[in-house]
Amino acid sequence: MGTVDKVIRIIAALFAAWLIYTNVFTGTLAIIIGIFAGAFVITSLIGFCPLYVPLGLRTCRKKADS
Repeated sequence: MGTVDKVIRIIAALFAAWLIYTNVFTGTLAIIIGIFAGAFVITSLIGFCPLYVPLGLRTCRKKADS
C-alpha cells in the first residue's frame, strides 16, 4: 500500500469519526461507517489491504531489484 493511499485512508477515517461525533450519522449507519473507518485505520497502519489481492490492485511502486 502506497503512502498516498495510507494518508487518504487516515483522512477519510478521521472525517468519518468527526461526522459520527457531530451526530451527522447516527444509529446503525454510524456503526457501519465506524467499522469501515476502523478498517481504514488498521489497513493504513499495517500497510496491507486484503481486498487489493483478489482485485489485483497495487498502490505502491515496485522495489528495484538489486
